[in-house]
Amino acid sequence: MAAKKKLTESMSKRLIDEVQRWGCMKQKGVSLKYMMEFGSRPSERNLLLSAQFLRNELPIRIARRAIELESLPYGLSEKPAVLKVRDWYLDSFRDLRSFPEIKDRKDEEEFTQMIKAIKVRHNNVVPTMALGVQQLKKGLGRKIVYEDLDEIHQFLDRFYMSRIGIRMLIGQHVELHNPNPPPHCIGYIHTKMSPVEVAHNASEDARAICMREYGSSPDVNIYGDPNFTFPYVPTHLHLMVFELVKNSLRAVQERYMDSDKLPPVRIIVADGVEDVAIKVSDEGGGIPRSGLPKIFTYLYSTAKNPLDENADLGTADMVTMAGYGYGLPISRLYARYFGGDLQIISMEGYGTDAYLHLSRLGDSQEPLP
Repeated sequence: MAAKKKLTESMSKRLIDEVQRWGCMKQKGVSLKYMMEFGSRPSERNLLLSAQFLRNELPIRIARRAIELESLPYGLSEKPAVLKVRDWYLDSFRDLRSFPEIKDRKDEEEFTQMIKAIKVRHNNVVPTMALGVQQLKKGLGRKIVYEDLDEIHQFLDRFYMSRIGIRMLIGQHVELHNPNPPPHCIGYIHTKMSPVEVAHNASEDARAICMREYGSSPDVNIYGDPNFTFPYVPTHLHLMVFELVKNSLRAVQERYMDSDKLPPVRIIVADGVEDVAIKVSDEGGGIPRSGLPKIFTYLYSTAKNPLDENADLGTADMVTMAGYGYGLPISRLYARYFGGDLQIISMEGYGTDAYLHLSRLGDSQEPLP
Protein backbone atom coordinates (compact mmCIF):
# COMPACT_ATOMS: atom_id res chain seq x y z
CA MET A 1 0.00 0.00 0.00
CA ALA A 2 2.78 2.40 1.02
CA ALA A 3 4.66 1.55 -2.16
CA LYS A 4 1.55 2.30 -4.21
CA LYS A 5 1.10 5.64 -2.45
CA LYS A 6 4.75 6.50 -3.12
CA LEU A 7 4.31 5.60 -6.77
CA THR A 8 1.28 7.90 -7.23
CA GLU A 9 3.12 10.67 -5.39
CA SER A 10 6.19 10.41 -7.62
CA MET A 11 3.92 10.14 -10.68
CA SER A 12 2.01 13.22 -9.73
CA LYS A 13 5.28 15.06 -9.01
CA ARG A 14 6.49 14.08 -12.50
CA LEU A 15 3.17 15.18 -14.00
CA ILE A 16 3.20 18.51 -12.15
CA ASP A 17 6.79 19.21 -13.28
CA GLU A 18 5.78 18.47 -16.84
CA VAL A 19 2.68 20.67 -16.61
CA GLN A 20 4.91 23.51 -15.32
CA ARG A 21 7.34 23.01 -18.19
CA TRP A 22 4.65 23.01 -20.89
CA GLY A 23 2.79 25.90 -19.27
CA CYS A 24 5.84 28.12 -19.95
CA MET A 25 5.90 27.42 -23.68
CA LYS A 26 4.56 29.92 -26.18
CA GLN A 27 1.05 29.40 -27.56
CA LYS A 28 0.42 29.80 -31.30
CA GLY A 29 -2.81 31.51 -32.33
CA VAL A 30 -4.64 30.93 -35.60
CA SER A 31 -7.09 33.20 -37.39
CA LEU A 32 -10.55 32.41 -38.79
CA LYS A 33 -9.16 33.13 -42.25
CA TYR A 34 -6.31 30.65 -41.78
CA MET A 35 -8.64 27.93 -40.44
CA MET A 36 -10.83 28.48 -43.47
CA GLU A 37 -8.05 28.37 -46.05
CA PHE A 38 -6.30 25.43 -44.41
CA GLY A 39 -9.53 23.45 -43.99
CA SER A 40 -10.78 24.03 -47.53
CA ARG A 41 -8.44 21.20 -48.60
CA PRO A 42 -8.83 18.47 -45.96
CA SER A 43 -6.28 16.23 -47.69
CA GLU A 44 -4.58 13.45 -45.77
CA ARG A 45 -1.45 15.56 -45.56
CA ASN A 46 -3.33 18.55 -44.14
CA LEU A 47 -5.11 16.41 -41.54
CA LEU A 48 -1.75 14.99 -40.52
CA LEU A 49 -0.25 18.49 -40.22
CA SER A 50 -3.27 19.65 -38.21
CA ALA A 51 -3.02 16.68 -35.82
CA GLN A 52 0.73 17.26 -35.34
CA PHE A 53 0.07 20.94 -34.60
CA LEU A 54 -2.63 20.06 -32.04
CA ARG A 55 -0.50 17.39 -30.39
CA ASN A 56 1.97 20.14 -29.59
CA GLU A 57 -0.39 23.12 -29.08
CA LEU A 58 -3.14 21.65 -26.91
CA PRO A 59 -0.87 20.52 -24.02
CA ILE A 60 0.54 24.07 -23.81
CA ARG A 61 -2.92 25.64 -23.59
CA ILE A 62 -4.24 23.02 -21.19
CA ALA A 63 -1.14 23.21 -18.95
CA ARG A 64 -1.56 26.99 -18.60
CA ARG A 65 -5.09 26.58 -17.33
CA ALA A 66 -4.16 23.70 -14.99
CA ILE A 67 -1.46 25.89 -13.40
CA GLU A 68 -3.90 28.78 -12.93
CA LEU A 69 -6.50 26.47 -11.39
CA GLU A 70 -3.96 25.66 -8.65
CA SER A 71 -3.44 29.22 -7.48
CA LEU A 72 -6.78 31.02 -7.32
CA PRO A 73 -7.48 33.61 -4.63
CA TYR A 74 -9.85 33.24 -1.64
CA GLY A 75 -9.41 29.47 -1.54
CA LEU A 76 -11.35 28.99 -4.77
CA SER A 77 -8.80 26.34 -5.84
CA GLU A 78 -9.85 24.12 -2.92
CA LYS A 79 -13.55 24.10 -3.73
CA PRO A 80 -14.72 20.58 -4.71
CA ALA A 81 -16.12 21.72 -8.06
CA VAL A 82 -12.86 23.47 -9.00
CA LEU A 83 -10.79 20.41 -8.01
CA LYS A 84 -12.98 18.36 -10.34
CA VAL A 85 -12.27 20.75 -13.23
CA ARG A 86 -8.55 20.72 -12.45
CA ASP A 87 -8.56 16.91 -12.61
CA TRP A 88 -10.24 17.01 -16.04
CA TYR A 89 -7.47 19.34 -17.26
CA LEU A 90 -4.72 17.14 -15.81
CA ASP A 91 -6.26 14.00 -17.35
CA SER A 92 -6.43 15.68 -20.74
CA PHE A 93 -2.86 16.92 -20.44
CA ARG A 94 -1.75 13.38 -19.59
CA ASP A 95 -3.68 11.89 -22.54
CA LEU A 96 -2.08 14.34 -24.97
CA ARG A 97 1.44 13.97 -23.63
CA SER A 98 1.35 10.18 -23.65
CA PHE A 99 0.16 10.05 -27.25
CA PRO A 100 3.03 8.85 -29.50
CA GLU A 101 4.27 10.83 -32.49
CA ILE A 102 1.71 11.05 -35.32
CA LYS A 103 3.28 9.56 -38.45
CA ASP A 104 0.48 8.23 -40.65
CA ARG A 105 -3.23 8.15 -41.25
CA LYS A 106 -3.89 5.47 -38.64
CA ASP A 107 -2.11 7.52 -35.92
CA GLU A 108 -4.03 10.58 -37.01
CA GLU A 109 -7.40 8.79 -36.78
CA GLU A 110 -6.59 7.49 -33.29
CA PHE A 111 -5.49 10.98 -32.22
CA THR A 112 -8.75 12.43 -33.55
CA GLN A 113 -10.78 9.95 -31.47
CA MET A 114 -8.77 10.90 -28.40
CA ILE A 115 -9.23 14.68 -28.73
CA LYS A 116 -12.92 14.08 -29.43
CA ALA A 117 -13.08 12.32 -26.04
CA ILE A 118 -11.21 15.23 -24.41
CA LYS A 119 -13.80 17.67 -25.76
CA VAL A 120 -16.61 15.56 -24.27
CA ARG A 121 -14.76 15.30 -20.94
CA HIS A 122 -14.79 19.11 -20.73
CA ASN A 123 -18.44 19.59 -21.73
CA ASN A 124 -19.56 20.71 -18.27
CA VAL A 125 -16.62 22.92 -17.35
CA VAL A 126 -18.65 26.16 -17.37
CA PRO A 127 -21.49 25.04 -15.07
CA THR A 128 -19.01 23.21 -12.82
CA MET A 129 -16.83 26.33 -12.45
CA ALA A 130 -20.03 28.32 -11.81
CA LEU A 131 -20.80 25.90 -9.03
CA GLY A 132 -17.29 26.42 -7.60
CA VAL A 133 -17.80 30.19 -7.56
CA GLN A 134 -21.22 29.61 -5.95
CA GLN A 135 -19.54 27.45 -3.26
CA LEU A 136 -17.05 30.27 -2.67
CA LYS A 137 -19.76 32.93 -2.40
CA LYS A 138 -21.64 30.79 0.08
CA GLY A 139 -18.49 30.39 2.17
CA LEU A 140 -17.72 34.11 2.12
CA GLY A 141 -21.32 34.95 2.99
CA ARG A 142 -22.05 38.64 3.42
CA LYS A 143 -18.42 39.77 3.52
CA ILE A 144 -18.27 39.72 -0.25
CA VAL A 145 -17.02 42.86 -1.98
CA TYR A 146 -17.34 42.60 -5.74
CA GLU A 147 -14.33 44.83 -6.41
CA ASP A 148 -12.17 42.34 -4.48
CA LEU A 149 -13.34 39.58 -6.74
CA ASP A 150 -11.88 41.32 -9.75
CA GLU A 151 -9.00 38.87 -9.75
CA ILE A 152 -11.40 35.92 -9.99
CA HIS A 153 -13.33 37.67 -12.73
CA GLN A 154 -10.17 38.21 -14.77
CA PHE A 155 -9.12 34.62 -14.23
CA LEU A 156 -12.51 33.37 -15.46
CA ASP A 157 -12.27 35.61 -18.54
CA ARG A 158 -8.89 34.09 -19.40
CA PHE A 159 -10.03 30.61 -18.52
CA TYR A 160 -13.21 30.67 -20.61
CA MET A 161 -11.54 32.47 -23.52
CA SER A 162 -8.88 29.77 -23.61
CA ARG A 163 -11.60 27.12 -23.46
CA ILE A 164 -13.36 28.63 -26.49
CA GLY A 165 -10.07 28.39 -28.41
CA ILE A 166 -9.34 24.80 -27.37
CA ARG A 167 -12.86 23.68 -28.30
CA MET A 168 -12.72 25.53 -31.60
CA LEU A 169 -9.40 23.89 -32.56
CA ILE A 170 -10.53 20.39 -31.57
CA GLY A 171 -13.99 20.79 -33.11
CA GLN A 172 -12.55 22.16 -36.33
CA HIS A 173 -10.10 19.26 -36.69
CA VAL A 174 -12.73 16.62 -35.90
CA GLU A 175 -15.29 18.17 -38.24
CA LEU A 176 -12.84 18.18 -41.17
CA HIS A 177 -13.20 14.38 -41.14
CA ASN A 178 -16.88 14.62 -42.01
CA PRO A 179 -17.17 12.81 -45.38
CA ASN A 180 -20.32 14.77 -46.33
CA PRO A 181 -19.94 18.32 -45.02
CA PRO A 182 -23.00 20.57 -45.46
CA PRO A 183 -22.70 22.98 -48.41
CA HIS A 184 -20.37 25.96 -47.78
CA CYS A 185 -19.09 24.49 -44.51
CA ILE A 186 -15.42 24.10 -43.67
CA GLY A 187 -15.40 22.37 -40.32
CA TYR A 188 -17.27 24.67 -37.93
CA ILE A 189 -17.01 27.61 -40.31
CA HIS A 190 -19.84 28.48 -42.69
CA THR A 191 -18.40 30.45 -45.61
CA LYS A 192 -21.81 31.88 -46.57
CA MET A 193 -23.52 32.35 -43.24
CA SER A 194 -26.60 34.57 -43.24
CA PRO A 195 -26.66 36.51 -39.94
CA VAL A 196 -30.37 37.25 -40.46
CA GLU A 197 -31.13 33.53 -40.71
CA VAL A 198 -29.04 32.65 -37.64
CA ALA A 199 -30.69 35.52 -35.72
CA HIS A 200 -34.10 34.17 -36.72
CA ASN A 201 -33.31 30.64 -35.50
CA ALA A 202 -31.77 31.90 -32.24
CA SER A 203 -34.80 34.15 -31.62
CA GLU A 204 -37.21 31.28 -32.16
CA ASP A 205 -35.27 29.17 -29.65
CA ALA A 206 -35.31 32.00 -27.10
CA ARG A 207 -39.05 32.58 -27.65
CA ALA A 208 -39.76 28.88 -27.11
CA ILE A 209 -38.07 29.07 -23.70
CA CYS A 210 -39.92 32.28 -22.86
CA MET A 211 -43.22 30.59 -23.80
CA ARG A 212 -42.35 27.63 -21.62
CA GLU A 213 -41.52 29.82 -18.66
CA TYR A 214 -44.16 32.57 -18.88
CA GLY A 215 -46.88 31.16 -21.12
CA SER A 216 -46.39 33.97 -23.64
CA SER A 217 -43.59 35.78 -25.43
CA PRO A 218 -43.01 39.14 -27.11
CA ASP A 219 -42.53 39.06 -30.88
CA VAL A 220 -39.06 39.44 -32.33
CA ASN A 221 -38.81 41.58 -35.48
CA ILE A 222 -35.67 41.23 -37.58
CA TYR A 223 -34.49 43.93 -40.01
CA GLY A 224 -31.71 43.31 -42.51
CA ASP A 225 -30.98 41.64 -45.84
CA PRO A 226 -31.59 37.88 -45.50
CA ASN A 227 -29.38 37.26 -48.57
CA PHE A 228 -26.34 38.96 -47.06
CA THR A 229 -23.72 36.37 -46.01
CA PHE A 230 -20.18 36.32 -44.64
CA PRO A 231 -17.85 33.62 -43.24
CA TYR A 232 -18.32 32.93 -39.54
CA VAL A 233 -19.05 30.15 -37.04
CA PRO A 234 -22.87 29.85 -36.89
CA THR A 235 -22.88 28.05 -33.51
CA HIS A 236 -21.01 30.99 -31.94
CA LEU A 237 -23.37 33.58 -33.42
CA HIS A 238 -26.42 31.51 -32.44
CA LEU A 239 -25.21 31.33 -28.85
CA MET A 240 -24.65 35.11 -28.63
CA VAL A 241 -27.93 36.19 -30.26
CA PHE A 242 -29.88 33.58 -28.29
CA GLU A 243 -28.46 34.98 -25.05
CA LEU A 244 -29.20 38.62 -25.93
CA VAL A 245 -32.73 37.91 -27.16
CA LYS A 246 -33.46 35.75 -24.12
CA ASN A 247 -32.43 38.61 -21.81
CA SER A 248 -34.59 41.06 -23.76
CA LEU A 249 -37.65 38.79 -23.80
CA ARG A 250 -37.33 38.25 -20.08
CA ALA A 251 -37.05 41.99 -19.38
CA VAL A 252 -40.10 42.83 -21.52
CA GLN A 253 -42.10 39.93 -20.12
CA GLU A 254 -41.36 40.97 -16.52
CA ARG A 255 -42.07 44.65 -17.18
CA TYR A 256 -45.39 44.06 -18.94
CA MET A 257 -46.53 41.23 -16.70
CA ASP A 258 -50.10 42.54 -16.45
CA SER A 259 -50.46 43.91 -19.94
CA ASP A 260 -51.99 42.20 -22.98
CA LYS A 261 -49.78 44.03 -25.42
CA LEU A 262 -46.04 43.36 -25.29
CA PRO A 263 -43.70 45.63 -27.27
CA PRO A 264 -41.61 43.56 -29.70
CA VAL A 265 -37.86 42.98 -29.43
CA ARG A 266 -36.08 44.35 -32.52
CA ILE A 267 -32.97 42.95 -34.16
CA ILE A 268 -31.14 45.04 -36.78
CA VAL A 269 -28.38 43.47 -38.88
CA ALA A 270 -26.01 45.88 -40.64
CA ASP A 271 -23.19 44.91 -43.00
CA GLY A 272 -20.32 47.35 -42.81
CA VAL A 273 -17.04 47.09 -44.66
CA GLU A 274 -15.05 45.98 -41.59
CA ASP A 275 -17.75 44.78 -39.24
CA VAL A 276 -21.09 43.10 -39.27
CA ALA A 277 -23.13 44.71 -36.48
CA ILE A 278 -26.20 43.22 -34.87
CA LYS A 279 -28.31 45.32 -32.53
CA VAL A 280 -30.84 43.75 -30.18
CA SER A 281 -33.25 46.39 -28.80
CA ASP A 282 -35.92 46.00 -26.18
CA GLU A 283 -38.33 48.15 -24.19
CA GLY A 284 -37.90 46.09 -21.05
CA GLY A 285 -37.25 48.98 -18.67
CA GLY A 286 -33.46 49.06 -18.90
CA ILE A 287 -30.76 48.60 -16.29
CA PRO A 288 -29.74 51.31 -13.80
CA ARG A 289 -26.37 52.84 -14.71
CA SER A 290 -24.89 51.68 -11.42
CA GLY A 291 -25.77 48.09 -12.35
CA LEU A 292 -24.14 48.18 -15.80
CA PRO A 293 -20.56 47.28 -14.76
CA LYS A 294 -21.93 44.24 -12.94
CA ILE A 295 -23.66 42.65 -15.91
CA PHE A 296 -20.39 41.36 -17.32
CA THR A 297 -19.16 39.80 -14.09
CA TYR A 298 -19.48 36.11 -13.33
CA LEU A 299 -20.33 36.74 -9.73
CA TYR A 300 -23.53 38.63 -10.17
CA SER A 301 -26.78 37.21 -11.31
CA THR A 302 -30.22 38.44 -10.49
CA ALA A 303 -31.41 34.91 -11.10
CA LYS A 304 -31.55 32.09 -8.63
CA ASN A 305 -28.81 29.59 -9.30
CA PRO A 306 -30.42 26.61 -11.02
CA LEU A 307 -27.20 24.71 -10.50
CA ASP A 308 -28.04 23.16 -7.22
CA GLU A 309 -25.19 21.41 -5.41
CA ASN A 310 -27.02 18.14 -5.95
CA ALA A 311 -28.06 18.66 -9.54
CA ASP A 312 -26.82 15.97 -11.84
CA LEU A 313 -24.81 17.94 -14.38
CA GLY A 314 -25.16 15.23 -16.97
CA THR A 315 -28.93 15.32 -17.17
CA ALA A 316 -29.92 18.74 -15.85
CA ASP A 317 -31.57 20.85 -18.52
CA MET A 318 -29.19 23.78 -18.36
CA VAL A 319 -31.26 26.35 -20.18
CA THR A 320 -33.63 28.45 -18.14
CA MET A 321 -34.72 32.00 -18.85
CA ALA A 322 -32.42 33.41 -16.24
CA GLY A 323 -29.50 31.05 -16.51
CA TYR A 324 -26.70 31.27 -14.00
CA GLY A 325 -25.56 34.76 -14.88
CA TYR A 326 -22.85 33.72 -17.33
CA GLY A 327 -24.59 34.46 -20.60
CA LEU A 328 -23.35 38.00 -21.16
CA PRO A 329 -19.70 37.68 -20.14
CA ILE A 330 -19.33 34.45 -22.12
CA SER A 331 -21.10 35.90 -25.17
CA ARG A 332 -18.66 38.81 -25.08
CA LEU A 333 -15.74 36.36 -25.08
CA TYR A 334 -17.19 34.55 -28.12
CA ALA A 335 -17.46 37.91 -29.90
CA ARG A 336 -13.87 38.85 -28.99
CA TYR A 337 -12.48 35.46 -29.94
CA PHE A 338 -12.69 36.34 -33.64
CA GLY A 339 -11.92 40.04 -33.20
CA GLY A 340 -15.42 41.39 -32.46
CA ASP A 341 -17.04 42.78 -29.31
CA LEU A 342 -20.27 43.13 -27.38
CA GLN A 343 -21.51 46.35 -25.78
CA ILE A 344 -24.63 47.08 -23.78
CA ILE A 345 -26.21 50.55 -23.73
CA SER A 346 -29.18 51.02 -21.46
CA MET A 347 -31.81 53.68 -20.77
CA GLU A 348 -33.23 53.10 -17.34
CA GLY A 349 -37.00 53.46 -17.46
CA TYR A 350 -37.13 52.54 -21.14
CA GLY A 351 -35.01 49.64 -22.37
CA THR A 352 -31.69 48.21 -23.43
CA ASP A 353 -29.72 48.03 -26.68
CA ALA A 354 -27.06 45.36 -27.11
CA TYR A 355 -24.55 45.93 -29.92
CA LEU A 356 -22.77 42.87 -31.22
CA HIS A 357 -19.85 43.60 -33.56
CA LEU A 358 -18.34 40.79 -35.61
CA SER A 359 -15.17 41.24 -37.60
CA ARG A 360 -15.83 40.66 -41.26
CA LEU A 361 -12.25 40.25 -42.30
CA GLY A 362 -11.51 37.18 -40.18
CA ASP A 363 -7.80 37.92 -40.06
CA SER A 364 -7.39 38.76 -36.37
CA GLN A 365 -5.38 36.18 -34.41
CA GLU A 366 -7.04 34.26 -31.57
CA PRO A 367 -6.59 36.06 -28.24
CA LEU A 368 -4.23 33.83 -26.21
CA PRO A 369 -4.60 34.38 -22.48
